[in-house]
Parts: sequence; structure tokens; C-alpha cells
Amino acid sequence: MGVAIRAAVPDDRELIVRLLDEAFQDDPVSGWVFPGTEYRRTHHHKLMAAFTDIVLAEGRIDLTEDGTGCALWLPTPAEAHGDDDGPAQLRAAIDPANERIELIGSLTAGIHPAGRAHEYLWMIGVSPQRQGAGLGTALIASVLDRCDREQRPAYLEASSARSRALYERLGFEQHGPALELPDGPLMWPMWREPR
Repeated sequence: MGVAIRAAVPDDRELIVRLLDEAFQDDPVSGWVFPGTEYRRTHHHKLMAAFTDIVLAEGRIDLTEDGTGCALWLPTPAEAHGDDDGPAQLRAAIDPANERIELIGSLTAGIHPAGRAHEYLWMIGVSPQRQGAGLGTALIASVLDRCDREQRPAYLEASSARSRALYERLGFEQHGPALELPDGPLMWPMWREPR
């Protein structure tokens, strides 16, 4: 049985934000950025909304037809990427007192590979009730098929050992040393050559 996937439209914004917020509540990196259950519950969704807005404007969000999974992709040119002020702007908009919002943006930008155009899987979220049902694999595989046809590599940062194992099954390999968040979890930069 296949998974029906479609490109998200601006009217899907609130659904995507809720889905990402729910999917990442127990993620080790989200827990580091927003320590404490109550703080995470009241602020995390703001970061997910900012990410959603960026990708709706500059990339593509794939959404399962039933609304229980989504993947945020940004086409990334070979030249330098991003806005150097982006992490600071996110912090100012979401929670100026939380330096970790800015820090994680700066740290991940610092390990992001340059010099070769690629597809960047910024994040993928599946509703906790549907995790393990193959939705993540289906969401990623549809873009990887296109990457293979166009001979374009893909990149991501895995935020947990579980997600890292999924990405390895899909052909990603670790790309450089793991990123050690200060007093926090590891993130694994991963790269996939087209097949």
C-alpha cells in the first residue's frame, strides 16, 4: 500500500506547524533548545512556525494526504547559503532570552556543506501515533528519487540515533564529525550521493 503525498500549500501552514510541534516534543535537540516540558510546550511551536514559513517561501513541503507526516526541503545552491543574521532574527522573533535558538542555527550553518548544489532536508515530522509506519521513508524516498534522476545530492542533520538509522537505510552517510551541542545531544551531518 502506497502513501499518498502532495506538495503543501499556504493553507496547510497551521496543520504543518501543529504536526511538527507534536512530532518534535520528545526530540533530543528540541529538548535541548527548549529545556523543560512546560517551556517547550509554550514556545516550541513558534520555532516550528518560523521554519514552516521559511520553507513555504523558499522550498517545498511534502505532506502526506492524511496530514500525519511532512518533510521540509530547501534547494541549496553551491554558493554560501543562508542569512548570517538568520539565527539572531529567529531568536529575536521567538524568544529573545533563549540563546540556544540562535546558537543551534549558527552551529548547524557552520557544518552545512558548501561548494555543491544539493537538496537539504531541513526536517521531517511524523505524528507520534503514526511513527514506524513507513511515512518518513515514503516522504524522503519521493525526493530522493528526483535527486537520483537529476543527479543531485542530498544533505540533512540527524537529531537522534533513531532518525540517523532511518537515513542510513536510505543511503545517507555521516558527513564529518558529529556536532556536539554544548551540554546537549549530538547531531549527525549526513550526505547522500545520487544513485
